[in-house]
Amino acid sequence: MLEGLDPEQRAVATALHGPVCVLAGAGTGKTRAITHRVAYGVRAGILQPSSVLAVTFTNRAAGEMRGRLRQLGAQGVQARTFHSAALRQLQYFWPKAIGGGMPRLVDRKIQLVADAAAACGTRLDRGELRDVTAEIEWSKVTQTVPADYPYAAAKAGREAPRAPAEIAHLYAAYEDLKRDRAVIDFEDVLLLTVAILQDRSDIAEQVRAQYQHFVVDEYQDVSPLQQRLLELWLGDRDNLCVVGDASQTIYSFTGATPDHLLDFRTRHPGATVVKLVRDYRSTPQVVHLANGLLAQARGRAADHRLELVSQRAPGAEPVHTEYTDEPAEAEGAARRIRELIDAGVPAAEIAVLFRTNAQSETFEQALADAGVPYQLRGAERFFDRPEIRKAGIALRGAARFGGNDSLLDDAVDLPSQVRAVLSGEGWTSKPPAGSGAVRERWESLAALVNLAHDLAAASPKATLADFVTELDERAGAQHAPTVQGVTLASLHAAKGLEWDVVFLVGVAEGMLPITYAKSDEQIEEERRLLYVGVTRARERLHISWALSRSPGGRPNRRPSRFLDGLRPGTAAAVGRSSSGTGAGVERGTGRDTTAVPRRAQRTPARCRVCGRTLTEAGEMKLMRCEDCPSDMDEGLYERLREWRAVQAERSGQPDFCVFTDRTLMAIAEARPENSAQLSRIPGVLSRKLRSYGGEVLAICAGQEASEAAGGD
Repeated sequence: MLEGLDPEQRAVATALHGPVCVLAGAGTGKTRAITHRVAYGVRAGILQPSSVLAVTFTNRAAGEMRGRLRQLGAQGVQARTFHSAALRQLQYFWPKAIGGGMPRLVDRKIQLVADAAAACGTRLDRGELRDVTAEIEWSKVTQTVPADYPYAAAKAGREAPRAPAEIAHLYAAYEDLKRDRAVIDFEDVLLLTVAILQDRSDIAEQVRAQYQHFVVDEYQDVSPLQQRLLELWLGDRDNLCVVGDASQTIYSFTGATPDHLLDFRTRHPGATVVKLVRDYRSTPQVVHLANGLLAQARGRAADHRLELVSQRAPGAEPVHTEYTDEPAEAEGAARRIRELIDAGVPAAEIAVLFRTNAQSETFEQALADAGVPYQLRGAERFFDRPEIRKAGIALRGAARFGGNDSLLDDAVDLPSQVRAVLSGEGWTSKPPAGSGAVRERWESLAALVNLAHDLAAASPKATLADFVTELDERAGAQHAPTVQGVTLASLHAAKGLEWDVVFLVGVAEGMLPITYAKSDEQIEEERRLLYVGVTRARERLHISWALSRSPGGRPNRRPSRFLDGLRPGTAAAVGRSSSGTGAGVERGTGRDTTAVPRRAQRTPARCRVCGRTLTEAGEMKLMRCEDCPSDMDEGLYERLREWRAVQAERSGQPDFCVFTDRTLMAIAEARPENSAQLSRIPGVLSRKLRSYGGEVLAICAGQEASEAAGGD
């Protein structure tokens, strides 16, 4: 179960007790680490599958987590979104806690908001209706009642679409209308579950008896309401593992805040903290740009940023392109995408990402003109498409009565059976020419064919009935398979996804950062949004901007300030540069750590033998190139290893969780004489310096390992 994990991922997988905080940079394998953690705990008999609840923020992420856990043999573990988990509990406990049937859940609240506005005599245009709805959602996830909205909005610095008092009035009317119609919305699911668990200790204890261990992914996106629900699930226990990255906080407008992640050590002084910085997704060139993007960041999230280290072979440098106008930018991107597809890059491995959905239309037209298939992420849901509903009926019938279906006579395996059934629904082995509705229908059915191949590869004995079950589970979770077309998506919608080639378009002032981003906090969130976009690319990254909106317009736009110092020919922006933190594991002591001073930031590491700049994590720990001669004290190294084994046995953790071999080698080479010299060795974090510094220095001074460790 632990094979193939890097040292930090392995530390996550083996940290099965007490609070655990995983600070995971983009592309560092966090899902792999936490799913192996759960599966390892199940295999070791420490975790019971039915007692584990893993929560995340999207149906796609929850579906991916369930799939990986099944493959690792951890069936029975619940992996859900916050809303899905809360809804399940609310439905189960409603008769006992409230009585009667649960109110109907409305999918979209915007019509209710429109009706509430009409009841108040207020006219809202389409944009205002959307904005007022967003304000109501924000109020509910921050647990703000209508009367308190004006104060809370002012405190949070929100720019309300109407006068705050008017928003509060509309919010109150909306709540009244829901009660009159006996309906609830998605935020009510969380609010009502919280209320029941707070008011009914017997129900709270029943939930806590069911779930003993919690895993929370994307913890930087937790809202105050979700955090309160998590606390009620936990009770007075601390079997909690959270995973997040403050540098990917991009949903603060919905009430999400990284404070819960950043304050985790304060709330849980004994927590184990593991930092994942080995980037397996992107090339060194993409990672370098991503690191540089955050180097000038400010604020609390920037203070905790992670310095990624690419684990991939070098690739192409990011391409920066300036266009005269937006249509020219769209045509240029479409032309390059056409060339990539002609060269063999699958269309599904290419994405065009933009700041606002309004930018999509120009690129849709350009791709259609170039004959490039595409899909809009965030448009009609996959399982709601008519062709997919019809295909599901056909597949279900074939699974039930397939023995009498002549279409399946020559089908020898699952993929061929699915192809045979879908051929009656319009699927062909070759895609139709051109684009449009016919091509879109074919792409949808082709996604089902590809899913059948994936299922057969994972489970060679899978049947058509198993495939139908997989489809039903995915439909319930809205976990759509991949459609073979270039993805068009906003940067917000792209979170959690990745492609071989990414085109970041419209990267100009006024769009990134967006015009209405005024405060320092808002500007920094815009920077993080661009960072998320950059880190979606595995191999190639194209960044572009247009000098004017339309042909012949005034060229009064300029590239985004975030690119200063990163694109060729520009100087770095003036600001406070900070060095990110590297990989590592820190064990909690149970003491409050808020008063621990931050270590001084480091300059780029250079080999102490030949002077070359070091880029590999292992070399940076040794402060020398791998090939440069070592002056390590072999006797000291062996004494340190002997001491480490004693410490690991006492703490019940693997040896590397005390110090890695590289760190011990670095100590044996440096032979520090005091705490200041020891602290300068990479891998000797402040917590480890306090816990082990005295004993390590004693061994360096010649003391035997058993004496330093307090042995006999």
